[in-house]
Amino acid sequence: MDGLLLDTERVYTEVTQEILDKYTDGAKFTWDVKSQLMGRTGDESARMVVETYKLPLTVDEYLGIMGDIQQERFPLVKVLDGVERLVRHLHRHGIPMVVATSSTRPKYELKTSLHKDLFSLFDHIICGDDAGIVKGKPSPDLFLVAQEKLGMPPAEKCLVFEDAVNGIQAGLNAKMNVVWIPDENIRRLSEEGETHGACAVLASMADFDPSAFGLPPFEEAS
Repeated sequence: MDGLLLDTERVYTEVTQEILDKYTDGAKFTWDVKSQLMGRTGDESARMVVETYKLPLTVDEYLGIMGDIQQERFPLVKVLDGVERLVRHLHRHGIPMVVATSSTRPKYELKTSLHKDLFSLFDHIICGDDAGIVKGKPSPDLFLVAQEKLGMPPAEKCLVFEDAVNGIQAGLNAKMNVVWIPDENIRRLSEEGETHGACAVLASMADFDPSAFGLPPFEEAS
């Protein structure tokens, strides 16, 4: 969901940098650090930030400060380019869909509060604090629970969309196919042509062609 369906990663970056500005002597929240956090649970990410930047805060204190700022900004995030068209198209054709996010259920509700109509089209919503989720990405727990919710379709018939390298690995660990749609800053950290095992790499969800994966093609615009 984060950075793939909704433009929330920008908020994470802004809020983290604001905290670093307050508690460090000019430290910058760089993309090489951010890329390691993406897809992980909130607790894991917070611990990594506190330890990496040697913040004078406990993990709980860091999460509290971040949560207060996010409470104001997450409800304002927008849906990313191409997402609504694809979700509505797949729903119209009866293609089962699941959101599998490392976010906690309360954070999910906050982030999607302006987009409930769109997210109601998904068959299931799996969050990082749900029962059965022991480890965050790159462990496959989220995707395996999603697979179970859909009645255990064969893994090779499951298509995962991810923006994070940790997420790609989680999808591959679940034996599923993965489409990678990275932020350009994440893409620059990888070698030219590197896919990390994804079967396709796209600049945006708007570039996804359903028919290339055996899904119903988009209808021609009238």
